[in-house]
Amino acid sequence: MILTVTLNAALDVTYFVDEVTPHTSHRVERTVERAGGKGINVSRVLAALGHPVLATGLVGGTTGQSVREDLRAAGLRDALVPVLGESRRTVTVVSQRSGDATVFNQAGPHVDLRSWAEFTRRYAELVGQATVVVLAGSLPPGLPDDAYAGLVETARAAGAVTVLDTSGPALLAALAARPDVIKPNAAEIIDATGRSDLAQAAAELQARGARAVAASDGPRGLYAVTRDGRHRAVPPARLRGNPTGAGDACVAALAAGLAAGLPWPEILREAVALSAAAVAAPLAGDFDRVLYEQFRTEVSVETTLLAAPPLEPAPLETTPLETPPCP
Repeated sequence: MILTVTLNAALDVTYFVDEVTPHTSHRVERTVERAGGKGINVSRVLAALGHPVLATGLVGGTTGQSVREDLRAAGLRDALVPVLGESRRTVTVVSQRSGDATVFNQAGPHVDLRSWAEFTRRYAELVGQATVVVLAGSLPPGLPDDAYAGLVETARAAGAVTVLDTSGPALLAALAARPDVIKPNAAEIIDATGRSDLAQAAAELQARGARAVAASDGPRGLYAVTRDGRHRAVPPARLRGNPTGAGDACVAALAAGLAAGLPWPEILREAVALSAAAVAAPLAGDFDRVLYEQFRTEVSVETTLLAAPPLEPAPLETTPLETPPCP
């Protein structure tokens, strides 16, 4: 089973318009509301691929109830934990003429210490059932920067592989817990390291604790640094469409490949094919299955193997963060 964690779940509202023009009014041709947040989007993709998946995280208020109802309607299993306050809504405006998307993200509810303690208790129970744990998305207000670090440590103690997709201080703080894979995009990895060279930035994050780094570079594909080498996977064509769910589809493929024990070149081929097929789908969490099957045989992967794997860093003198204090 693959467990996905969305600490800042959302109700995604998508407006489809002919074209987005600043400083004018727009006629909305179609509106879609569905449960979202990065981990939940990953769950949708994994379920569509036939993988057993369970979604957990935090939800609150009537918006949180709408999130859970939508998951049930979609046939997705969840073990979401309630918190005080109201879950956020995200608004995406998609220009149907160009395929571009403009996204507005709310911050999310403030998470108090008691709610976080209840979540970490429930999470510790769930990870014992999981082969891979996906930790994805932003941290809601109230949680410390090292919240993901504690969750990574708990998963490792349970024997699960971790895939982390976050950014900023939460990403940097989690490196000390040595997540198995991190998946920043090009902008996030530059922000984290200050380096514009993707290869150098990925190598730096690996040196700081990540066991593997898979950095997405938009239409240029995926660059990865792993224990056995460096890899670049490139899509066969540049697609127009809504890119908001491409990163989540990429993470889903990484998780599925790790769960299946695939070699890294094959994992990256799947990740690029699936993320490219997601660009062609109108909503995050969906993908074009025909394009996915086509791209699986067309993605090119270049690999430079290392003569020997790097040494493991010395063990950290830390204890798992079961209930880290909230600021």
